[in-house]
Amino acid sequence: MKRQKTYTPELREEAVKLVLTQGLTLDDASHRLTIPKGTLANWVAAAKRGTAPKAAPGSRTVPELEAEVTKLRKELAEARMERDII
Repeated sequence: MKRQKTYTPELREEAVKLVLTQGLTLDDASHRLTIPKGTLANWVAAAKRGTAPKAAPGSRTVPELEAEVTKLRKELAEARMERDII
């Protein structure tokens, strides 16, 4: 009995990018990433339809995290300034 392999959402996204944006063939991308060609084909088809699996609940993208860090740094600077004035 074969055990089903699971892939992270990040790996799936990067694999689809290889095919859609960098122009690699399904064969080339699946060989480079050691992913079955059929699995990669399913991911690419889902991405084209716009039904790709969403990120895990609670996870955020890098731009979202960077925006939050910028906001928090600004708030910290304001709090330090207010503290120094007092």
